[in-house]
Amino acid sequence: MAPIDSDDSTTAGEGEELRAGRRKAARYVVPVAVMGVAAATIGLVPALADSGDPDLPKVTAEQLIEKIAKSDVEQLSGTVRINTDLGLPDLGGLESGLMSGMSGGPGSGEDGEGSAADPSAKLTELVSGSHTLRVAADGPDRQKLSLMENAAEYSLIHNGKDVWGYDSQSNEVYHSTAPDGAERPEKDVPATPKDFADQALKSVDDTTSVTVGGTAQVAGRDAYRLVVEPKQEGSTVGAITVAVDAETGTPLKFTLTPASGGAAVVDVGFTKVSFAKPDASTFDFTPPAGAKVTEADEAGAPAGAREPGRKAEGDLAKGMDGLKVIGEGWNSIATFDTGAQGGLPTGSTGGDLGGLGGFLGSFGDQVKGDFGSGTVFKTRLVNALITDDGKVYAGAVTKDALVKAADAAQ
Repeated sequence: MAPIDSDDSTTAGEGEELRAGRRKAARYVVPVAVMGVAAATIGLVPALADSGDPDLPKVTAEQLIEKIAKSDVEQLSGTVRINTDLGLPDLGGLESGLMSGMSGGPGSGEDGEGSAADPSAKLTELVSGSHTLRVAADGPDRQKLSLMENAAEYSLIHNGKDVWGYDSQSNEVYHSTAPDGAERPEKDVPATPKDFADQALKSVDDTTSVTVGGTAQVAGRDAYRLVVEPKQEGSTVGAITVAVDAETGTPLKFTLTPASGGAAVVDVGFTKVSFAKPDASTFDFTPPAGAKVTEADEAGAPAGAREPGRKAEGDLAKGMDGLKVIGEGWNSIATFDTGAQGGLPTGSTGGDLGGLGGFLGSFGDQVKGDFGSGTVFKTRLVNALITDDGKVYAGAVTKDALVKAADAAQ
């Protein structure tokens, strides 16, 4: 079927109406499932999840955003496939160790501090590769997510005030209590197409083109395609496509393709979905016999306070206190001063950080400009410039845009 209203881009006059619809979407769309990837910048869902072009009534982009905003789905269950391809080099498992260390050691298991079932460490696995999740939701007080990996399973259950994480491989349990009024734990961490779509809709402004790009069938359901594209040059984002369930308004699939082309950077979609109320027992959890149970308050000490050797992390966090955003729209760049002269630490500085700095530096591009010199680290979506005087510029923009921003800051 031909694209529907494929040229109905938003104009300045329509901007306020679109923003109003987007705000309503962010506020009213009921949360589905639970947690997911620890970053909003995360190719493709298997073909069985997306086939056919159903014949549906024509809608405009504004009407489709309003449909998302009015969606009142509170119950669902299904299977979600997440694929992420940032184009990162293979670090031989080093990236997992770094993330575990940055979170203060959860996941180190029985022989170390923290818990292998702590979601703040476990869910960082979704940052790369392909993963299958089983999700279920019954209103704001009950959600469950299960990550299926290599015959093992990690489950995260929110039932009332209790939040349980269980890692079957280590037989460890992590327990915390959700604060009063919380719709779900780890609210800011996206896992489902709706989670990613909410973040994308927050970016809609006058620098954005929003159109309806045809129809699709996802997980056996008819859907419209909402296409969000930057109008500005310099962004690494090519387009974001959200498949919106024609009946309920629930996002069923989210795809982010880079401006450089090729496979999607992030693709999250249902392969199976049902809007029937899940059985109440779905959200029941009792720690298995013999499992090690860690309470959140037992592992709640700040990362820097746990080990004397964590000074570098504290210094970085202190430097990020001055973080600011320059530019607008899709070309926004976050910048802060680490206070560290000399850019990346090298072997001459000694210690683990020195070796790590030299190792990471081998993956970067050396650049020069009015700002001096530095190193640009590139992925297929997010790029970062670290100058030799310790300043950082990062965003979903090109290398040239980062250098230009650093020059302008002088």
